[in-house]
Amino acid sequence: MNHLAHLLTAGSSDSVRLGVLMGDHVRGSHVLEEYPDKLAMGIRLHRAVDSYTDQHPDLAQARELFQPPFRRYAGIMLDVYWDHLLSRNWSDYCQQPLVEFAAATMDLLNQHFASLPSGLQRFTRYARVTGVLARYGETDMLEQVFAGLSQRIRHANPLADALPELQAQTEPLSTVFTAFFPQLLEFAHQWRQENNTPE
Repeated sequence: MNHLAHLLTAGSSDSVRLGVLMGDHVRGSHVLEEYPDKLAMGIRLHRAVDSYTDQHPDLAQARELFQPPFRRYAGIMLDVYWDHLLSRNWSDYCQQPLVEFAAATMDLLNQHFASLPSGLQRFTRYARVTGVLARYGETDMLEQVFAGLSQRIRHANPLADALPELQAQTEPLSTVFTAFFPQLLEFAHQWRQENNTPE
């Protein structure tokens, strides 16, 4: 899952939301002891969501839609594309308009910028310039995202050309997303309840 999807799994707590955004940028279980409880809870939730997603049979089938050389990168491609589909259908999953939700998230990142992991600081700078959180639904924004991801991977990769491959599978991917995403939100809701995380 990517930024918007992770944020929607976090519930209403700003600290948990910040934690889920940090999840890709901290490693190991020992680091959880370094953060306040709600931030650590968000990091743990991020990891639980990623594990649930990676093991879900519908998403395994979705990855099989892609041929080499794209199949190797299908997980990355789909993570971004789920945010695209989520943006396009935002009102089905969140009452707060996407523009307001994205602005509130940027306020949260800016307020805590000095204490963010370096990778999340880089993303925050990028998001300030591009407005990406509110723009995942735009085709030209996706092209920029995939171009940037391609450059961040040190070896040769096809990610700069990922968007046409995804667009060719729009119908089956939309079907998978529509079935899967409510299951993910329910999983996250149950996880938060079991772990006494603010709703």
